[in-house]
Amino acid sequence: MPSASCDTLLDDIEDIVTQEDSKPQDRHFARKHIVPKVRKRNSQKYLQEENSPPSDSIIPGIQKVWIRTWGCSHNNSDGEYMAGQLAAYGYEITDKASDADLWLLNSCTVKNPAEDHFRNSIKKAQEENKKVVLAGCVPQAQPHQDYLKGLSIIGVQQIDRVVEVVEETIKGHSVRLLGPKKDNGKRLGGARLDLPKIRKNPLIEIISINTGCLNACTYCKTKHARGTLASYPIDELVDRAQQSFQEGVCEIWLTSEDTGAYGRDLGTDLPTLLWRLVAVIPEGAMLRLGMTNPPYILEHLEEMAKILNHPRVYAFLHIPVQSASDSVLMDMKREYCVADFKRVVDFLKEKVPGITIATDIICGFPGETDQDFQETVKLVEEYKFPSLFINQFYPRPGTPAAKMEQVPAQVKKQRTKDLSRVFHSYNPYDHKVREACCQYTTLVTEQNADSQYWIAHLLIFFKVLVPKNPSFMGKMVEVDIYESGKHFMKGQPASDARIYTPSISKPLAKGEVSGVTEEFRSRCGSHVRAPSVPSSASQRGSVSSRTVLRLHRLHDACALKISVGLALLALLFALFVKVYN
Repeated sequence: MPSASCDTLLDDIEDIVTQEDSKPQDRHFARKHIVPKVRKRNSQKYLQEENSPPSDSIIPGIQKVWIRTWGCSHNNSDGEYMAGQLAAYGYEITDKASDADLWLLNSCTVKNPAEDHFRNSIKKAQEENKKVVLAGCVPQAQPHQDYLKGLSIIGVQQIDRVVEVVEETIKGHSVRLLGPKKDNGKRLGGARLDLPKIRKNPLIEIISINTGCLNACTYCKTKHARGTLASYPIDELVDRAQQSFQEGVCEIWLTSEDTGAYGRDLGTDLPTLLWRLVAVIPEGAMLRLGMTNPPYILEHLEEMAKILNHPRVYAFLHIPVQSASDSVLMDMKREYCVADFKRVVDFLKEKVPGITIATDIICGFPGETDQDFQETVKLVEEYKFPSLFINQFYPRPGTPAAKMEQVPAQVKKQRTKDLSRVFHSYNPYDHKVREACCQYTTLVTEQNADSQYWIAHLLIFFKVLVPKNPSFMGKMVEVDIYESGKHFMKGQPASDARIYTPSISKPLAKGEVSGVTEEFRSRCGSHVRAPSVPSSASQRGSVSSRTVLRLHRLHDACALKISVGLALLALLFALFVKVYN
């Protein structure tokens, strides 16, 4: 075997050659006479590969997105914000799941059935080869569950970054954004309120006034997702309300995990916010308050009664009692007793004539005895709540109540049925038909599920079905009540009915993007397109702008590929020069 002498200093290992080695020029000459062997190619597979570009060549912003939301008004507002941002950036929001390229599933963690529906939807999306982005309280509270592995997640406080998450998911990447929003170390209420939005109902604006709560209820999983109380500043909430009215909204819903706790982290309170909002509500528009727990409204009963009597505020309040047993409430850590709840209800019923009080009850909480349940039944029989949400207890993973001794499933089911029977035994508003003067003002905001009537609400926020006169939608109409049922009444426009037109702008079209601000445009760059308007010309303009958007992105992608290709060619040329010099 030939060896090299070590007496001579070598610059490189490639300098070790022998007489038998071919010279560079010989290798170059021989290469010219090489005939490549032709390999047969599977033409069908080759064509398929040609027609299916790699994931990094997919251009985000031109796909269809289907959004499904479960749960509360807060969740629905989040879904509207995510839809608005995606639409403003160029994605098409579709109502048909089968047509969508990506499913955005916005979950609720309050009950087991809601999470089961969420899990089944993920499975179905995977079976249909859809891209999936998960949002809402389930992945926020438990992001490491097995059925969430490998999937993109956007946290409840990160919805302002939904475009980024969807873009990366479209490309085939998995992204998870779950961190809280903070400013100088202080936890913020969540995503900004001035983001683009697509309202499910162009006449109704849902505003989250705070996120999280101050309670530590032993059965609640939502606290794990939404965290402790973080309120939005009053000025930001008032600005959002005014913007909504300028876009034709005639009804605002305030929502949060506990509206009564609003402002405690900011040194203010709910009545202060409400008086500021009432001052900007135009004639013909209404404000509806969300759920508030008894402890926080007890401090403001007088002020709340005054606000609920205001002609532009619905005389409606949702106050969950959950149980009429003090021992059960103590195990729930609800921080009030039954007497506190009754004090709130009795005071408001006295000071706010005709007020609608809605409440929640959990049947079969761990440790609930038959006597405890009977106390709850008596409470319902006494107050005859017109709106009652009856929930069978479900132990949620990770909550203290899940570790308590459980009431047998059959007992829970039976108690739920028994309480439902009591609730359906009375019609709270039969007297409205019998009253001599039964002309009431209603605000018409949506279509009934059977498509035969418009849905209007009395000033006590009880549903009234009225004829589908196109001129009524979004207006206040005086009606005569002629029929009363359990969940709705029916009314006819009074013979001398006056129609109040809200002193606000024309509503946006269904599906139209709200509030694409200049700041949002500058933050997202030239990709953002203006909100569409429902005229045929503007629809053509929308299609045109979408086409331009796609061409811009194709141009950007091609430019990127050309740059990369040139760089690779330069690198290969450099290597070639090094080898043959």
